[in-house]
Amino acid sequence: MEYKHFNHEHNLSMYQVQLGQQLRCSGCDKFCDKTIYACWHCKFFLHEHCGNATRYIRHPFHTPHPLILSPYPTYPSNCFLCNACGTTGTRFSYCCALCEVDLHVNCAFLPPKVAHKAHPHELLLNVSNRTQDQNATNQVCKICRKSLDCKHWSYECGVCANYGVHTLCATAEVKMGLYQMDDGSDTESDQGQGAPKPQQAAPTAHQGPSEGQVQVELTPQEALAFLHLMGLTNGASYV
Repeated sequence: MEYKHFNHEHNLSMYQVQLGQQLRCSGCDKFCDKTIYACWHCKFFLHEHCGNATRYIRHPFHTPHPLILSPYPTYPSNCFLCNACGTTGTRFSYCCALCEVDLHVNCAFLPPKVAHKAHPHELLLNVSNRTQDQNATNQVCKICRKSLDCKHWSYECGVCANYGVHTLCATAEVKMGLYQMDDGSDTESDQGQGAPKPQQAAPTAHQGPSEGQVQVELTPQEALAFLHLMGLTNGASYV
C-alpha cells in the first residue's frame, strides 16, 4: 500500500521501524519509531503523525487565523522559533505568516492534560502568555529545575500553586485530531488512507470543496499570506 504526501515527489510506503534502526523524520527531525511512511530511494521518512498532519488547523493559541502546515521555514534564516516550546525548528511547522506564529507539529497537538510520575496530580496545558504575571516571571521547571519562560507554554497543576513544568519535560505524546476547522470537520476525519493531498489553489468563497475536501474561508490578507507561503507570488502562476 502506497501513500502520497504533498511535500515529496514519490509515493511513500508504510514501514515498521526495527529495533536499533536510526531513521530521522523529515517532518520533525526526530528519530522515527513504530510505523512510518518511507521513500527509500530518497531517504525520506515521516512519522505517522507528521505524514497525516492536515494542511490547516484552528488552534486555541491563535484564534484570529488558521494555522497552515508549511514543509519548510518561511524566514530567511531557514529556521523558526516555536511559540510553544521555545526551541528552533527547520522542518514542518504550523504557522501564521501574518502574525509570525510558528508551532512544531508535535507541539501543535500536545494533549490538554497529562499525568507525570514526578507529581501526584494531573497537569494541564497552559498556552497563554504570562509575561504580565509577576508570579510567573521567576518560576523554574519542577522537573529539570531550569528556568520556565513565561512567554512559552507549560503544563501546570491546578491544585498546587506555582507548580509548572516545560512541555518537553512533561510529555512526548502527540494527540492528533484535537482541533476542528470551521465546517466542523476534525483533523482525523480528513486523513483517510494516508496523508492529505495539497490543494491546487487558495480556497475562496466562490469555490466549493469537492468530495472529500475541506473548505476553508480566508480573508484577503490570509489568502495573500497563504500564496506567499506556498511560493505562488512574485508573478508565479498556478491553476
